[in-house]
Amino acid sequence: MAYDTLLYEVQHGVATVTLNRPDSYNALTNTMYQELLDAFRQIQRDKAVRAVLLTGAGKGFCSGADLTEFDLSQEKIPVGAMLRAGLNQIVTTFRTLEKPIVCALNGVAAGAGASLSLACDLRIASDKATYVFAAFANIGIIPDAGATYLLPQLVGVNRALELAWLADSQNRLSMDTAAEYGLINWIVPHDDLMTEATALATKLASMATRALGMGKRAMYRAAEKSFADALEYEAQLQDGAFKTHDFREGVQAFIEKRPPQFRGE
Repeated sequence: MAYDTLLYEVQHGVATVTLNRPDSYNALTNTMYQELLDAFRQIQRDKAVRAVLLTGAGKGFCSGADLTEFDLSQEKIPVGAMLRAGLNQIVTTFRTLEKPIVCALNGVAAGAGASLSLACDLRIASDKATYVFAAFANIGIIPDAGATYLLPQLVGVNRALELAWLADSQNRLSMDTAAEYGLINWIVPHDDLMTEATALATKLASMATRALGMGKRAMYRAAEKSFADALEYEAQLQDGAFKTHDFREGVQAFIEKRPPQFRGE
């Protein structure tokens, strides 16, 4: 299938979906949201697809939302509606798809890019990859794309707050530490990542994938209780965050490549 922002291929029962905007570290755009939804609808329908491998082209997995798409001249940016129509549908699709999804983290996963990886079922990472959960706080907004739900589930509330607010001095979390925290299943040498990830996805595709899918549904249902409520609450709060001075300052500073001057308002 041909997409503008994705690469999509199916081999040996595995659909490999590659975020393909390497010049922007695969930053998420409205076009990419719609193409991801279309690709996963195809995956759901295609009986030949028994497992999914999600990765990124180039040096990064995903740097989060493409901030250049936001028009800061608008008094009110309808981000809640945008989340409901885009990212929330994508992460919900990942969680409800009754086929295993392996995320191959080939480089930095920041903001909503980190959230996308958490919505996958298994994560295998390059030893050069990093997480940047504090990318949200750095521009004056809250974690979204399910992160307020998924991150505390994996690491606990206290550590989730630490990661969302601070990470380390460079706002980066190494894969060794991510594995220690339970965010990563496997770390492999960078040059071996796609070989190892493809082998893992192919193994899953060769298993009783209907049973895997039903088991996935059962486990998430037991653990989640109210994932939909968390997504809705995120969207409501994000509406408020996008109205703040600090959001606009954070985005403007990012675009101008300077440190933001936050005012806490």
